[in-house]
Amino acid sequence: MILIVNTTTDTSITAEIRELNKDVEIIEAGAMKISNCIGCNYCWLKTPGVCSIHDDYEQILKKIIVADQLWVISDTALGFIDHKGKNIFDRIMPVVTMNLKFKGKQMRHIMRYDKRTDVGIIYTGDADREYLERWNSRAALNFDSNSLGVFPVSEIKEAVSCMY
Repeated sequence: MILIVNTTTDTSITAEIRELNKDVEIIEAGAMKISNCIGCNYCWLKTPGVCSIHDDYEQILKKIIVADQLWVISDTALGFIDHKGKNIFDRIMPVVTMNLKFKGKQMRHIMRYDKRTDVGIIYTGDADREYLERWNSRAALNFDSNSLGVFPVSEIKEAVSCMY
């Protein structure tokens, strides 16, 4: 399954994606209440795999766990994805455990589930694309998955070509 989480209020972006690829699941999260991660570690220690914050993100996390791909559509701020887009990534922590292992010369969290979800970003506005690509690659590495790339909304067709 290809999961697209649109944190903007512009639904024309997801309408265009749906025209190009009908085999996607879209969550319009622009108006949803998605809080930031508070670093409480409950998802690791007290309620393994379950975030202690009970908001609209719960339904998104349940879909991320089974998705083959996660695409986050985000506005930008200060050359990076805005706080709504960043919250989607930060709140993925319940899919990993607090235990660590070496992968090459780097420490990585041990995954809680067998399923791996590759990640991509589509952004509106101005961003440092090179930095975002490096950041998305690192985020994917942290979740033992692959980066699908980072695309401005003007290159939506190229992003959709990566949705398989």
